[in-house]
Amino acid sequence: MAVYLLPKARLFSRVVVKIKPSPIRLTIGKRSLFTSKQKEQNSNQHQQQQQQGRQSKGKFNKIQRKWSWKAGAGWTILSVLDWWLLAAGGWLTWRGVFLRWTPIGICMIAAAQWHLHNRELDRKGLPRTAASWQMNIYCSLPLRMMSRAWGWLADCRVPTPARPLLYGLYSTAFGVNIEEAASSDFKNYRSLAEFFTRSLKEDVRYVDPKSCIVSPCDGRVLHFGTATNCHIEQVKGVSYSLEEFLGPATWSDKNDCPTIVEKIKKKSPDNALYQCVIYLAPGDYHRFHSPAAWKPEIRRHFSGELLSVSPKVAKWMPGLFCLNERALYVGKWTHGFFSFTAVGATNVGSVQIYMDEKLKTNQWVGLEVGTHRCKQYDELVLPADSFLGKGELLGQFNMGSTIVLIFEAPRDFKFNLQPGQVVRMGQRLGCVGDKDDTIEDLNKTKKLIESM
Repeated sequence: MAVYLLPKARLFSRVVVKIKPSPIRLTIGKRSLFTSKQKEQNSNQHQQQQQQGRQSKGKFNKIQRKWSWKAGAGWTILSVLDWWLLAAGGWLTWRGVFLRWTPIGICMIAAAQWHLHNRELDRKGLPRTAASWQMNIYCSLPLRMMSRAWGWLADCRVPTPARPLLYGLYSTAFGVNIEEAASSDFKNYRSLAEFFTRSLKEDVRYVDPKSCIVSPCDGRVLHFGTATNCHIEQVKGVSYSLEEFLGPATWSDKNDCPTIVEKIKKKSPDNALYQCVIYLAPGDYHRFHSPAAWKPEIRRHFSGELLSVSPKVAKWMPGLFCLNERALYVGKWTHGFFSFTAVGATNVGSVQIYMDEKLKTNQWVGLEVGTHRCKQYDELVLPADSFLGKGELLGQFNMGSTIVLIFEAPRDFKFNLQPGQVVRMGQRLGCVGDKDDTIEDLNKTKKLIESM
């Protein structure tokens, strides 16, 4: 028997040496080879090690245990838990739960809600737009404070040696054509705000004299078309309320009209209501001009949010133009009702209208976030002799934003535009009928508008 057992014992001992991990020592008790005294000594040593492990302080101390057939699985599980807690680095503490697990859980719930909302819109065949809770979160961001900080920074003086580098990088990033500016020397612009609102040379923009309405600025056309009901499109598939955008039609004496579209018309009930939305990118010419010969009568200032008006956000958020701060000018032109709206946006330091010095936009409202009342407005009656000719300089943005035109015209009015088209100030937007309009006489136009 001795000759038969020894080779197996040697072979087994070799296997034990090969699988021996560090720092935990593994030994296997062999009942057929150990005496009872050795078993008692091993059990005593095992108990002493357990007592030493209980007395040791700190959850990251290394614990060495001996393997035995009776408690091997239990000690293995405890060792794995010890190493897992060491690797987790405090994720199971109260601080870890609130600062690590809780934000991850909130993000997972928000992602799941977003996915379910998009899937429901896809099932109904609607464009993927923001839910009400997403709009509330977006409006709660401190965008007004950020915009005021950016306006202050943009107005700071830039050192003369650094101007070519700074303005050159900006021109390269946003595609600014400095050769069109009245001054092509970067050193002549004291600050970023002056560079944003730079003037152009006299001969780089041509105002079409035969078109009844022209583009008021450089930009990209987001949407154009008719406004046949109370909700009109800001981009394709996403609409906003006309009454919330313009406010109550207090200037009209038509009290029996069922819709605001019919109520705001001034010339003929057979006319239609049209709109055109133009987005100004950061690299565009930031000044805007009068799109037609018209008479502004009322100015309304809505102190709302300062959300981004980029095309991606406009496709995602319904009623964006009704939420944002805007300066609305209501009046009349040859064909009836006419309105011009300059919509503010994130990082727009201010909207300046040259004929309206009392207008103050992007004002400090305190530390309140997401509490701006978008339906409240300040109204000002403009002087009776206010009149703007086609192409006349009207105002400027201190950063990119959006202009919305809503006007009345005969039903044979046609836009000469394409969705997403890039336009330049003075370019034709549309005309009445198939033929070109004749060059209008400014004095006759004023008399016609006054008699309306």
